[in-house]
Amino acid sequence: MEICKERSRIPVISIVGGKSNSGKTTLLEKLIREAKRRGWRVATLKHDVHGFEMDQPGKDTWRHAQAGADIVAISSPHKIAILENVAEDQPLEEVLARIQGVDVIFTEGYKHGSKSKIEVFRSAVHDELFSRLEELIAIASDISFDNGIPCFGLDDAEGLCDLIEEKYMVSRGV
Repeated sequence: MEICKERSRIPVISIVGGKSNSGKTTLLEKLIREAKRRGWRVATLKHDVHGFEMDQPGKDTWRHAQAGADIVAISSPHKIAILENVAEDQPLEEVLARIQGVDVIFTEGYKHGSKSKIEVFRSAVHDELFSRLEELIAIASDISFDNGIPCFGLDDAEGLCDLIEEKYMVSRGV
């Protein structure tokens, strides 16, 4: 049970937007760079409703999967990857439970999830906020909002990380 206790203390922040091409990935890249500059260990979790392939046809791990392995893992001195076949989309909490040893987890693609959210809003793409205000810890936008939610510029990863650091007591270099 120690793992569950440790996992529950890791803040999970979802980067969301109402539409595709809203700038979620661009903001997330900036947040990751700023978090790493601060010495944080960072995990990201991307939800892809369309499915994905990471393996390359003909490679050993691909051949293992083609032969029927349910889980294929590959390890090197610098990375470990584990690919697991699942029968259906896994709940966010179950996927998060597999992530340990980090200071913060950023998700992208879980806009209907229950985690705290930073909504990316670009006036050229959006008409209104997608999220309910009570779900938001911040808005990243090219315009200002007067709704009680802290609003940051689209490039203000430093300000957003300051907010995360203060709200979730994420410390530098933990």
